[in-house]
Amino acid sequence: MVHGDRVHDLAALLGPTGTAPTAHLGSVVHPSSVRRWLAAGRLVALHPGWVTTADRADDWTVRAHAAVGYTGGLLSHWSALHVHGLQAEGVTRLDLTVPRSRRVRTSRWLRVHRSSRPVRTQRVRGLPVTSLERALVDTWGDTHHVRAVRGADSVVRGVVLRAARGRLVDPAAVEAELAACPQLPGRAALLELLGFVAAGCQSELEIRGLRDVVTAPGVPAPRLQHRVHLPDGPVFLDAAWPDLKVAVEFDGAAFHGDLAARERDLRRDAALAALGWVVLRFGWTDVVERPHVCRARVVAVLGQRGGVALGARIPGAGMRA
Repeated sequence: MVHGDRVHDLAALLGPTGTAPTAHLGSVVHPSSVRRWLAAGRLVALHPGWVTTADRADDWTVRAHAAVGYTGGLLSHWSALHVHGLQAEGVTRLDLTVPRSRRVRTSRWLRVHRSSRPVRTQRVRGLPVTSLERALVDTWGDTHHVRAVRGADSVVRGVVLRAARGRLVDPAAVEAELAACPQLPGRAALLELLGFVAAGCQSELEIRGLRDVVTAPGVPAPRLQHRVHLPDGPVFLDAAWPDLKVAVEFDGAAFHGDLAARERDLRRDAALAALGWVVLRFGWTDVVERPHVCRARVVAVLGQRGGVALGARIPGAGMRA
């Protein structure tokens, strides 16, 4: 770009974030140059007073930097989950949390959340965001609101489980964040989920399995994600009674649809059997539609291994598998 005898590199003027306020550009070049570039479509306004180059106008990260600069807030809710790596794609409309006193409005591109609670700032991938714990709690409440998009609550439930499975978050830290939100929509459901996660559950199938299959009156509580050392390395059993060497594995879709995964699990079961373990495997349909049958099998094997008549005390234990 030419201004007088000078050639201006717009990318260099905008800096590493790819966006800048027009007030800043006007202090570096003549304001008329900025107006000319906007009129020619070389620069595009993302928010009032914030611009980028036309070729980067759809770049999510550039838009996020502009939104943070414009609002003076932090990326939060779904946008924060995306930055933390728990959402594959960032949605076009950005979520930002600002102090309650900040006067900036929700728009087509921005969803502004005002908060009087202190917000702990983190910088992830160069962007200021709320902590992961705060993002999970905020998004959970958002998806359990009466006007929430249908199905969004199931999506964020999956996000919580992914965060726990990846050890990205401590359930106790999420509970501590939740303590500051006594009126959060869906609060009881989140506390229940965090309880299952703290117990060792890493998926919806494991939650249902713990609740409906391996938990029964008179049956000792199993250890979840119990480590066993095999010749090829350690494995973690979904539910186990180490003293009796009985384990239960809950198999998701991968077990039924992926031949390599099935063969790997069969080899693992053989290695466990060589060490004296009995492994019972149940899939989604088993656990959801026939939990009483699964429970009866577990009770029968525990009774055989333990030499006690558990079946007489366990509901459903007398049913044939």
